[in-house]
Amino acid sequence: MPRLVLLGALLCMLSVGLGAADSPEDWPPPAPHNCPYKCVCTADLLSCAGLGLQEVPAVLPAAAADLDLSHNALQRLRPGWLAPLSRLRVLRLDHNELGALGRGSFINGSGLQQLDLSSNALRVLGRHDLDGLGALEKLLLFNNHLAHLDKHAFHALGVLSHLYLGCNELESFSFNHLHGLGTVHLRTLDLSSNRLGRIPVSELAALPAFLKNGLYLHNNPLPCDCHLYHLLQRWHQRGLSAVRDFAREYTCLAFRVPASRVRFFQHSRIFENCSAALAHSLERPEEQLHAQMGQSLRLHCNTSAPALHVAWVSPQQELLVAPSSRDGSIAVLADGSLVINVVQQQHAGLFVCLAVGPRLHHNQTHEYNVTVHFPHPEPEAFNTGFTTLLGCAVGLVLVLLYLFAPPCRGCCCCCRRPCHCHRWPRAPSPLQELSAQSSVLSTTPPDVPSRKASVHKHVVFLEPGRRSLNGRVQLAVAEDFDLYNPRGLQLKASSESTSSTGSESPVMT
Repeated sequence: MPRLVLLGALLCMLSVGLGAADSPEDWPPPAPHNCPYKCVCTADLLSCAGLGLQEVPAVLPAAAADLDLSHNALQRLRPGWLAPLSRLRVLRLDHNELGALGRGSFINGSGLQQLDLSSNALRVLGRHDLDGLGALEKLLLFNNHLAHLDKHAFHALGVLSHLYLGCNELESFSFNHLHGLGTVHLRTLDLSSNRLGRIPVSELAALPAFLKNGLYLHNNPLPCDCHLYHLLQRWHQRGLSAVRDFAREYTCLAFRVPASRVRFFQHSRIFENCSAALAHSLERPEEQLHAQMGQSLRLHCNTSAPALHVAWVSPQQELLVAPSSRDGSIAVLADGSLVINVVQQQHAGLFVCLAVGPRLHHNQTHEYNVTVHFPHPEPEAFNTGFTTLLGCAVGLVLVLLYLFAPPCRGCCCCCRRPCHCHRWPRAPSPLQELSAQSSVLSTTPPDVPSRKASVHKHVVFLEPGRRSLNGRVQLAVAEDFDLYNPRGLQLKASSESTSSTGSESPVMT
């Protein structure tokens, strides 16, 4: 019996030990399916950043929608390496050592929407290097060594909206056909910090307004050309963000040497001899339209020839294509015209029409600058009947007051309170008339030094027809005038009369 008890205790201890060893806390996590070594795989994210990889891992999980291979040492990409990644939407290949892409590098990336190739060693972009990226919307190629772009390098990118080519070595760029890019979807084109020294101004002026707002040309050795200066100056006055936000970094070379670089918008003295009409002759101004809140508005896409395809860009940078509508307020009709059923405040801004057709040599654009006004309240109608009735009532009240409220004559006994009657003043004396005409103060004559100046001094101007001395107006000075003792009044001749005739004596009253 004791042996059985001891054996049972040993079995319990053994089972407890085995259970503790097999607890879930000590189990190693299962490795994700096809997750490369040292990479992090979670849900649809795959990160192999900063691992020093020289080649892309051979096996990649098919569920990856966001693949990060940045900050490695990749030098090339195998053709067709994206075939297993049918769900891939974002691919990050920045900060590697890619010197070239090659044909077929992205042939299986039909679903890719964002591609980051920045901070590599790319020098040339070939015609077929980006084939297969039909759904790509954002392409980052800045901080490379790109010096040449094939004229059809971006022809496969039909819906690209943001292209970043800054910090490269480009000396020219075709703004006529944008190296195969279409202007329908493109919103941002960054060409800053390159070596662009020749820019066709006429091609810049022909770009649609929404692309001008996202065209970055700062920090380039641009020529100090009158046409280019006035075009950029007009863009700056219109408030285009690409020029306004980097105004200090727009420079030009005055004498074709790096030391002669001046700022466009701060040292404009070198453009004083340029005519301001050059910019208006190059760039077609937008058509100004005014609409009131709540009204309807229709915009026509005026082109030189019938257009095969018409698209519109709203002030909110939204693409509107016929036949389609957005939230019921804006609709593009089959003939290419744009209709706003009920004009609201958000409809104010620039509407751009893009037209493409076989007879149109270039994609033509037509711009409308819509200004929305609030309706003015209508003035209230003038009610003549009310005013007539009010006038009759006021007139009746005045008549009653005149009939039953006679003026007060003396202090009547019937009144319970004393009447305050007006007292007419007595006729003023000649002395008062003389005193009433005084207006200018005079000082004591210098020939009476013993007498002090009084504070009651007046200079009296007498009428010329009544009293005069030798044809001059007589002045009277009243000193210490006393209303009850007028005998102290002394009238003296004016200073001009005294100086002209020495025989005349002051007039005493």
